[in-house]
Amino acid sequence: MSNQRDDNEAPEYDGPSKSQLKREMHALQGLGKRMLDLSNDQLETLAISDTLRAAIGESRRIRQNEAKRRHLQYIGKIIRQETDPEALEKAIDAFDAGSEEHTRRHHLAERWRDRMISEGDSVVGEFFGYCPSADMQHLRNLARNARKDVEKQNNTGQARKLFRYLRECIDDVEAMG
Repeated sequence: MSNQRDDNEAPEYDGPSKSQLKREMHALQGLGKRMLDLSNDQLETLAISDTLRAAIGESRRIRQNEAKRRHLQYIGKIIRQETDPEALEKAIDAFDAGSEEHTRRHHLAERWRDRMISEGDSVVGEFFGYCPSADMQHLRNLARNARKDVEKQNNTGQARKLFRYLRECIDDVEAMG
């Protein structure tokens, strides 16, 4: 009864090691921790289950450190079972002001705004093709007001309002797909 295996017997793969599973759970807990730092508006835009949303709300109310740590473990477990962690991480990164995704969306909104101001309403229609959920009439009014500001060399903040609305629309359309 020897515990040694034969040299020609291949070791069986039993799945990830205990250490690997632990690293993955810590990563999911870290993702949960990042979710706790999001505002309620940002949290609403994420495609997450009601269970996870409720767990995050509950975790925000917990004050004791050990209870908070255990609850983060629970949030990590929910993330593992109910969501795609990579997609969730990408969506959270979009809120992070230093992230590449945030910068990309910011530049995209700036380009749309500049085109709407310089080229007119035809670009509004083009944007509507990109983002069908946008309020076309509201967008036209914002673009017209921003154009008037530029023509009169006035700065009443209309271009900024247009940019903010475009950014909201872009965030909405990219969060969905």
